[in-house]
Amino acid sequence: MSLISYDGAGVPVESVADYLLKPVPGASNPFLPGADRNAKARRYSLAIADSAPPANQTVGMNQTGQQRATLHAPKYGAGQQVILYRIYARDKGTDETGGAGLPVPVLTLADGKVLRGDAACPALRTKQPLQLDAAALAVPMEKYHELLAAAREVGNAKHEPAFPATNPPTWYIQYDRDYLYSLYTGKPLANPKKSTGGFYPNLDNQYIRTIVSRKLGKVFVIRGKAPTTPRTYNGDASMGSGDLRYWSMCSNQGFANTRVNACAYDEHIPVGPDGFYTIVVSRKEDRPRNAINACGIAWLPMADDGDGAADADVTVVQLRHMLGTSSFPHAIQAIEKPGDERKVMGDYYPQGRYMSTSAFEIALPCMPGKN
Repeated sequence: MSLISYDGAGVPVESVADYLLKPVPGASNPFLPGADRNAKARRYSLAIADSAPPANQTVGMNQTGQQRATLHAPKYGAGQQVILYRIYARDKGTDETGGAGLPVPVLTLADGKVLRGDAACPALRTKQPLQLDAAALAVPMEKYHELLAAAREVGNAKHEPAFPATNPPTWYIQYDRDYLYSLYTGKPLANPKKSTGGFYPNLDNQYIRTIVSRKLGKVFVIRGKAPTTPRTYNGDASMGSGDLRYWSMCSNQGFANTRVNACAYDEHIPVGPDGFYTIVVSRKEDRPRNAINACGIAWLPMADDGDGAADADVTVVQLRHMLGTSSFPHAIQAIEKPGDERKVMGDYYPQGRYMSTSAFEIALPCMPGKN
């Protein structure tokens, strides 16, 4: 879990991920490697400051050994502050808060009066409308249509009718909004900037993405090597470690609505003895019968209306790496410039291909109830 502050453009300001939280005296942090995940004393306190974080603060990589007692959330607009509380993977059998409940706000007024929980909400104006640039949530529709028109021109010139979808697929690291637009226009940027804005990103994550089109095949197959992560879903008593804290593959509609169709994450993705996984992405009607966990295959859906805006054949697929460590050189966080994705990630770079439903079923002769 993490708490992350944002500005009015959806740009993240600072993240305090779980392992950085400073427990109150006598308590422990169950997210540290080797910690007792069942410890009863696990309370923490985090001050919210109306100021910017230190300019040289490292983000995105695991900073084990550090602690944070403050989350910087500088106000914007008419004094609004935004903090997102994220929980990525809860233990089996727990509620959506992981059995911990929600953090309790404690507001100290200028006269020293302390308001806790629901009593603090009116003073904090928690029901006020969100002040933001609409482009923070998605690419504006008129811009998206402009990009699609540019992509059609590029595709016609390259004889690639599904452009920017390619066969084989091309994976791109997430950079800034201008870099995203360049994927459609075909005009590479000389000095693209690391992504810090748009769509309320998580500073602890980094992504590579590819644009998929059913015009190239109804079934999109992904295969790659799986990084190691802590195993927590079954309630392991001790917190583990690994190459990353967490990784997942997600099927999204498109950049005009940023809707997520579904995700599969590390512990729920079958991994073979060779350390590799296979994920199938398709519409429900095209799902191969053997695209099930029992056959060692994870499956993600495509939406029937594609990107949800203009192209019923388009899906965006994203691979997420959370909190890469310096000892794991193949994390997405280690990619320093576009074009280095495959070189840096090695076997962890997802290979993709398009197939028909029947071809996939024939290629992997595993059928439910016949194994």
